[in-house]
Amino acid sequence: MSQSIIHTGKVLRQIMYGRLQDVPESQMDIQPEGFRNTVRWNIGHMVYWLDRYASLSFGSPSALPAHYETLFNSGTKPSDWTVTPPSKDELMAKVSDQLSGLSDLAPETLEQRLQSPFEMGPFQFVTAGELFNFAWIHEAIHLGVISSQLKLIK
Repeated sequence: MSQSIIHTGKVLRQIMYGRLQDVPESQMDIQPEGFRNTVRWNIGHMVYWLDRYASLSFGSPSALPAHYETLFNSGTKPSDWTVTPPSKDELMAKVSDQLSGLSDLAPETLEQRLQSPFEMGPFQFVTAGELFNFAWIHEAIHLGVISSQLKLIK
């Protein structure tokens, strides 16, 4: 089962990378009516949270600059930003780095119990695998949002 979780993550990240490759930098910060965020925010949010899930699961230090939390954590939005966000190229490099890191992830590490359960609303995650499985659901939702935004931008 753990190998399936890793495989799903790789497939999803490859789809995301392919989908975003041709999005021009000029479209990254357009916020279509009815949306709270932008394409740039959604990409950064996925990158930020996968990094957080890795830290929570394995105790590894964050691989991201500290300001990513203030830009891309849940509840943030571009209209509140007071620092320049990362470029599309920087975000895509982070997506690629995280994708490469999935190849280094041993399936048995996903069986590890978290130091303490991670709670999100009514949901509780006890193992790294549960958390990563949720990560891919979360990313698929945001990829759908990005696809909707890009249709409206064009």
